[in-house]
Amino acid sequence: MENFQLLAATIIGIVLLLLLVTRFKINAFISLLIASIVVGLGAGMPAVDVLNSMQEGMAGTLGFVATVVGLGAIFGQILEHSGGAESVARTLIRKFGRDKAPWSMVITGFVVAIPVFLDVGFIILVPLIYALSRDTGKSLLYYGIPLLAGLAVTHAFIPPTPGPIAVADILGADLGWVILLGFIVGIPTAIIAGPIFGKYIGNKIHISVPDYVDMEENETKEDTELPPFTLLILIISVPLFLILGNTITQALIDQGVTEPQFWTEFLIFIGHPFSALTIAVLIAMYWLGVRRGTSRDQLSKLSMEAMKPAGVIILITGAGGVFKQVLVNSGVGDMLASGMADLGLPLIVLAWLIAAAVRVTQGSATVAMITAAGILAPIMVSFDISDPQKALIVLAIAAGSTTLSHVNDSGFWLVSRYFGMSEKDTLRSWTMMETIISVVGFALAFGLSFFV
Repeated sequence: MENFQLLAATIIGIVLLLLLVTRFKINAFISLLIASIVVGLGAGMPAVDVLNSMQEGMAGTLGFVATVVGLGAIFGQILEHSGGAESVARTLIRKFGRDKAPWSMVITGFVVAIPVFLDVGFIILVPLIYALSRDTGKSLLYYGIPLLAGLAVTHAFIPPTPGPIAVADILGADLGWVILLGFIVGIPTAIIAGPIFGKYIGNKIHISVPDYVDMEENETKEDTELPPFTLLILIISVPLFLILGNTITQALIDQGVTEPQFWTEFLIFIGHPFSALTIAVLIAMYWLGVRRGTSRDQLSKLSMEAMKPAGVIILITGAGGVFKQVLVNSGVGDMLASGMADLGLPLIVLAWLIAAAVRVTQGSATVAMITAAGILAPIMVSFDISDPQKALIVLAIAAGSTTLSHVNDSGFWLVSRYFGMSEKDTLRSWTMMETIISVVGFALAFGLSFFV
């Protein structure tokens, strides 16, 4: 009877969450808090314990996520302001040539989305897509889908983007493993969903530059005004290599290959996400800011502007931590773990299914990832899961959160508007691309789970 009460409370809480977000259009942060209260009370927790669990979950999550997402947002804002995204795209187009521009676009998207939000990266780079389409006469989708695939894959799979950061924290996954496996899963996924699918759909649907686009207005900076490509790649690589160094060093110590000593402690310290991103931000501020004539006042304003979109993500993630903690403290996690053991369904499969279901229902990839992570976290406590396995579950959730982007997703309308496409053509191109990312990404993560 007790298990039935816990299960009923969980189902009611999740259904209520989806209704609040989709039907009543209530902010995801508030909706997650309300759902957490309903689950806690419905599971029989005293009201005081529910409130204490909420405080515990919020504090435990924000201590890490707020710092990392905030630093990552500032990093991306400085790179965006410097014209770094354009520099990467133009250099790669020159290297690959116009004939292989789709490959340069998918690499551009993959690199740029590490520090820059997906929608911002797309808006910055869409003038280059217009120019390529105008010059070659090919469909916008021929170049646009590879760019979008690169942006979407990195945005979902590779920290320090907010989604995987938040999920990794809620699930207790090591960021170094998420980065490493994110690249292994993400690169082939981006290739299949980008240049390969882009060539196919570009030949099927011809989309010309919309009449309302003013090409002169979309003219970009001269190459001499943009930061050097090599410098950008080095700066973007800094936090990734430092975090990976932390993970490798810790693994060597755990395996007994080396003893803790000054150099291992130093590598672990500078490779912690806090240190790694702080170092990256300071390097970006100097080389992409001060050295290029940006005043300290401007850099301060850029940092403040970066906090606006980051604040929303931080609060939603905190509410996801609340949801997770209520599930843990109410006993729902133990009940679900017992049920999972009886079913024999792999956790990685459940992770993808939950994220995909929430994504299709309410549209927001962020809410899908946070909700799935909140449900999975208390279940995972009951299983002996290695760090690489946890990272693959993070990637499965990320893959599920990209499934079937349609009319309830803001990304759907962003692409439709900038490419001047009908809803039908957007479903055939953007929605299909997102679903390819979801299926291929999950298949690769699931396959890797048998070997790590």
